[in-house]
Amino acid sequence: MQQQLTEIRWHARAGQGAVTAAKLVAETALELDRYIQAMPEYGPERMGAPIQAFTRISEDPIEIHNNIEHPSVVVVLDESLLPIVDVTSGLAPGGVIIVNTCSAPAVLRSVLGVADDAVVASVDASTISQDTLKRDMPNTPMIGALAKLTGIFTLEQVSDHLAKTFGKKFSQEVIDANVAAVTRAYEEVQAS
Repeated sequence: MQQQLTEIRWHARAGQGAVTAAKLVAETALELDRYIQAMPEYGPERMGAPIQAFTRISEDPIEIHNNIEHPSVVVVLDESLLPIVDVTSGLAPGGVIIVNTCSAPAVLRSVLGVADDAVVASVDASTISQDTLKRDMPNTPMIGALAKLTGIFTLEQVSDHLAKTFGKKFSQEVIDANVAAVTRAYEEVQAS
């Protein structure tokens, strides 16, 4: 789904790492000589409150500086947001929505009510993060799913960026766990 401008809107609860994921995706694209923006939008600043983050990636300079209203990709880190937040709002035609859930993409499609041309994907990022990171931190697995479904970068490119970025402040064990989480989500994401 590589386009000249890729706009990603992230939905999560505070503390799940959506802002970090938005930045990691932008930084990975920057290493590939693309233009980027990454920004958060906080509601009530308390743990567990719904938040949004945004990432823009482009081959050309980005001259818009506002929140993303018509994303080509929506990433939902917490499926409990689905009944309370309209995560599909403004989804571009042919857009991609990725949800951290055990539910199959066909079930999600009916719950979300998206257009037939939208790609609906699911990955159990919480279980993946529990297995690899030993805690429920779905942000890095969701980056793996995003890479698989959009092609904005390869699995190797995101893994290399994680190793480089996390190598500055985390042990090799933590780096390896995050790369394993990204890789597993890349392999396990399902779409319809």
